[in-house]
Amino acid sequence: MPSRVPAVTRRSAPTQRVVAVLDFFVDNRGRRAGLSELARALHLAKPTCLGILTELTAAGYLTRDPRTRSYGPGPALIAAGRVAQDGFTVASLARPELERLSTKYRTTCTASAIVGERISVLESTGPGMVRVGASYHFAPPVGLMYVLWDTDAAFDAWLATPPSVPLEQDETRLRRIVAECRERGYLVESMTGAGRRLYSLLAGVAAHDLPDDLREAVAELVTSLGERVYLGSDLRPRKEHPVSLLAAPTYDADGRQQLVLTMYVGASITGADITRRGSALVAAADAVTAAAGGHKPDTNR
Repeated sequence: MPSRVPAVTRRSAPTQRVVAVLDFFVDNRGRRAGLSELARALHLAKPTCLGILTELTAAGYLTRDPRTRSYGPGPALIAAGRVAQDGFTVASLARPELERLSTKYRTTCTASAIVGERISVLESTGPGMVRVGASYHFAPPVGLMYVLWDTDAAFDAWLATPPSVPLEQDETRLRRIVAECRERGYLVESMTGAGRRLYSLLAGVAAHDLPDDLREAVAELVTSLGERVYLGSDLRPRKEHPVSLLAAPTYDADGRQQLVLTMYVGASITGADITRRGSALVAAADAVTAAAGGHKPDTNR
């Protein structure tokens, strides 16, 4: 199938540098840093970095300690964070459920959702936590689980989105996956080298930013949208199956898919263990749905 490449969106280098400075303090959990360290870590010229720091400090997004001359988060960031947090209250409701799953299965669990036009990680628990705020381009082959339990219209719209890489579409299998996952309540993704590499290659990269050689490399990893998802007939209770992750949805007050709760596995486990973990994940997702005042949709969509 020929690749459809989205139009190139103009990027702003000065804005990207401002974002990089703010990301530094987020990634380092508010640790203070001086001009030299920041310029070196972000590969910025000192005058450029100083100009950004001066403006962010004047606006209250950063503070400057006159004694150490170091910079740190300011009150404007706190206000912005509270506003953002209010918009994602449901993600905070998911955290206790994720922590219970992480403790029981000794693994990483996340809550993520579509924010704007990207997939964003909103909560993360357990060992080797996925970075909160990590984002991915929402276009095939990435994003199936974010429309899988939504309306047919939402699924069709995602499927019609120009893909990040050239794809083959086995639409018959894909429709079967949708039907089975909606009935079962959770998705099981197989563990392959291609699957592990795919997300690391696409993390934080917009489709139009993928160089041609990278697009070709990813295309070699992905041949079909549904090939990484296990169907019920693929799983045997006593047989071990290599599993990358399990995912289940939460729903809002309108019965629309809201969050995706994910439990990482990264190992071969039996079909019976997959069922146990899947049931636990669905129970956690249902608890989050109830806490958020949501409800599961009718079967007719």
